[in-house]
Amino acid sequence: MSRNVNIVILCEDRQHEAFARRFLAQAGKGLRVQRVEVNPKGRGSGEQFVRARFAKELAYYRQRQHRVEQALVVVIDADRRGIEERVSQIDDAATEGGQERRRADERVALFIPARNIETWLAYLDGQTVNEDDAYPRLERERDCQRHVEMLYEMCQHHSLRPPAPPSLEAACAEYRDRLQA
Repeated sequence: MSRNVNIVILCEDRQHEAFARRFLAQAGKGLRVQRVEVNPKGRGSGEQFVRARFAKELAYYRQRQHRVEQALVVVIDADRRGIEERVSQIDDAATEGGQERRRADERVALFIPARNIETWLAYLDGQTVNEDDAYPRLERERDCQRHVEMLYEMCQHHSLRPPAPPSLEAACAEYRDRLQA
């Protein structure tokens, strides 16, 4: 990213937040996390929270994008639905909230780990993973720093270690296309 960019992170849980914050910190000096909207612990489904808030955050982004460099980063697990279905749900949430679907020229990035972010963490630990199995959580959210560093290096070189989870390949492309532009 070129200039200073204020970023809003919309995510399901604290692990998503820790991962996104650390990745963005790796990405450069010009990035500043302005605000994080995370599902309050014990308050229902994280993915429903993200979908319910998406139109509001998209409207906020669009109101400010011409005055200040802005970006919206959304982290939502695919769970058992798949990436395409989750993207469709996010698009539907935008239109139901009175917003157009995100446009190609907008800095609105969707990071959708499949099955969930623990799949990415296991892959970054060197395991061969699939996007159907459940993988264990980290003991502490902040322990994802080494995973983030590895992912950032791989994304910078456009080269994930094969076989990479398709959702992680999509996330690297989303980062390059939406946030690095």
